[in-house]
Amino acid sequence: MNKAELVERVAQKTGMSLRETRTLVDAVFDPDPAVGLIAAELVQGGKVAISGFGTFEARARKARVGRNPHTGAALEIPATKAPAFKAGKPLKETLRKAATVG
Repeated sequence: MNKAELVERVAQKTGMSLRETRTLVDAVFDPDPAVGLIAAELVQGGKVAISGFGTFEARARKARVGRNPHTGAALEIPATKAPAFKAGKPLKETLRKAATVG
């Protein structure tokens, strides 16, 4: 499912217009922290925990030395932060049940 399909399905389930639903989905998931609430919280160093679904957080990656695969030369890879998602127990159980049925 892509973003457009998500917007369409949420609109169908809620009875909202496509325009309102697109605004809602953007407000939650847009990667621009000026727009998306999840991105804004991660940029500030916080977590977003959605009960029964999972947790979004930013994880720090240490600086390290890598290798250029073409030349083999060493290069410095700077420290950075990366987004991470950890599925909640109810979501994991739902997927386990679906796997045993299918």
